[in-house]
Amino acid sequence: MRDKPLILLIDDEQSLLETLSVLLRGEGYEVIAELTGAGGMKAFKEHGPDLVLTDVRMPKMTGIEVLEEVRLTNPNTPVVLMTAQASLQSAIQAVNLGATHYVQKPFENDELLAVLGRSLDWGRLKQENAGLKRQIKKQQTLKAGRPIGVSPAFEACIKLAESVADSDSTILIGGESGTGKEVFARYIHDLSPRSNRRFLSLNCGALPEGLLESELFGHVKGSFTGAVRDKEGLFVAAAGGTFFLDEVGEMSPSTQVKLLRVLQQREVIPVGATEVTPVDVRLIGATNIDLERAIEEGRFRRDLFYRLNVIALELPLLRDRQEDIELLAEHFLARQAEGDPRGAKKFSTKALAVLKEYHWPGNVRELENVIERAVVLTPGATIKPEALPARLREAPAEPLVQDRPAANPALDIVERAYIEHVLRAESGNKTRAAEVLGIDPSTLYRKIKRYDLEA
Repeated sequence: MRDKPLILLIDDEQSLLETLSVLLRGEGYEVIAELTGAGGMKAFKEHGPDLVLTDVRMPKMTGIEVLEEVRLTNPNTPVVLMTAQASLQSAIQAVNLGATHYVQKPFENDELLAVLGRSLDWGRLKQENAGLKRQIKKQQTLKAGRPIGVSPAFEACIKLAESVADSDSTILIGGESGTGKEVFARYIHDLSPRSNRRFLSLNCGALPEGLLESELFGHVKGSFTGAVRDKEGLFVAAAGGTFFLDEVGEMSPSTQVKLLRVLQQREVIPVGATEVTPVDVRLIGATNIDLERAIEEGRFRRDLFYRLNVIALELPLLRDRQEDIELLAEHFLARQAEGDPRGAKKFSTKALAVLKEYHWPGNVRELENVIERAVVLTPGATIKPEALPARLREAPAEPLVQDRPAANPALDIVERAYIEHVLRAESGNKTRAAEVLGIDPSTLYRKIKRYDLEA
């Protein structure tokens, strides 16, 4: 909380800026003054003023354009326009677009101060109203949007997620593919003060390096072949909201350096650009690999890891959440029944037993896919074991993990064996295998080539 309200002044007349700055500081306000609309918007994003007072007619970026961008960035910030007689009609139109008030030049100091006072009161009411709405939404999310599970390990993750939701700290969610990392990221976003802004997500393993950088940071026209216009990056597009970056361990070294800059400086440089763009976004990263091992192998930057791992959240495997399997299965079954003309279904006792005994290498995502398949293949009201995939009903000829392993296998050996197992279970169908593994098909193809599994 500020001791004094902060007012951002934007006008292309230096003398007017100086006069207004003296007046407002004398009335107990803090003031930031800018000569251009672009400079004003940069200051707006950096300082978050309580009110914007801007001229309408300015070169390059007009007061109307400032108003529109402020509304996109923070719709609860009051904007007051200063206008000459010639642009009075524009000011009236701007009020219809969301400006709080306008004052016509030349104006009396008392008139201006009265308008600013009323506008600041309006802004405070809007902020309080937005706060109440956030509390209502938070309570609704706690009841209806809570990830499903009652096991102790899962409950610990829920409590940690809820305790950090109100902060802006960067979070790194770990866990095998399919454990629900994006579900947790959305839950945190929905509980946060940023819940009324955008939640954007991107899988780093799904795009080649050049395209990934363009998606993350944007690019300017002509920066590379095919860049026919400026493109806004996702960090800028998520302004005020949350950006979920999945599979951060798949980023190239050069992209890691640029991401580190975003976390350190809170700014991005679009591909081909020379000027920085400030960003206000909460980052939630996720990985299904051991990043500390990747650091030792030289594949991931240690400084970036520490920037990402401010708050660590490790999701448990589904096979370690036995008491949650039936809860999740019933949830997915109810969701599949919505809009199904054949009506609701239920599991037979034997079908539930099969679900509980399976080891679920694909975790929650695999369970959801299995339930969808079972609903489609069941014409009646009861899902029986026959509607479940053969891999669930038939015990594996050789267990993946033995009671007394001869030695601790390297992570690469375990990953290779797991991918080979899923490929065999899906009869070589790579698209289906990628779904079960919870990774992008392009990532699976790279791993197949890496482990020489094509045969």
